Amino acid sequence: MNIDFSKSNDGLVPAIVQDAYTNVVLMLGFMNQEALDKTIGSKLVTFYSRSKKRLWTKGETSNNFLHVLEIKPDCDNDTILIKAKPDGPVCHTGSDTCFNEENISNNFLYELERIIASRKKEQTENSYVSSLFKKGLNKIAQKVGEEAVELVIEAKDSDNEKFVNEAADLLFHYLILLQEKEESFNEVVKVLEKRHLEK
Repeated sequence: MNIDFSKSNDGLVPAIVQDAYTNVVLMLGFMNQEALDKTIGSKLVTFYSRSKKRLWTKGETSNNFLHVLEIKPDCDNDTILIKAKPDGPVCHTGSDTCFNEENISNNFLYELERIIASRKKEQTENSYVSSLFKKGLNKIAQKVGEEAVELVIEAKDSDNEKFVNEAADLLFHYLILLQEKEESFNEVVKVLEKRHLEK
């Protein structure tokens, strides 16, 4: 990646951080070459803080890190777009974004995935999802298997409403399993897209 840091007097370029799943813009920071190198190496978004005059990894005090999934330069190589997965609210005010917007997707499936991830992290009481995460991988995988069998059974009958409900149950537990394995639905979609393009 050839970023032209020489275009500014301070050797900094803007770095826009976007949620990789919702496409919501989370924040804007600045990077020098060292910050970019650390971001690439650690897979955690790291800026150069103009006020602190040092490298600053987003989340180093709040633990709300930004996990890098993709980095792209703009057409002039003087601005960086980072697609990341946030661990929590991005703004120091507690807002989802530094623009005081909710980080939600127009695609409910990705929003559901985000909710499941928060249940895993926060271990909410009286939450079915949190209780599954507490029971561990074997129980989650077992539930996926049970839901798959129930879907097959309903597929052989003529009650389409029951079939669709079982399909929803399977998809829901599948998303939980993906979170337990620290994978995302987006990664699965990418595999499918790659297979499609290879045909």
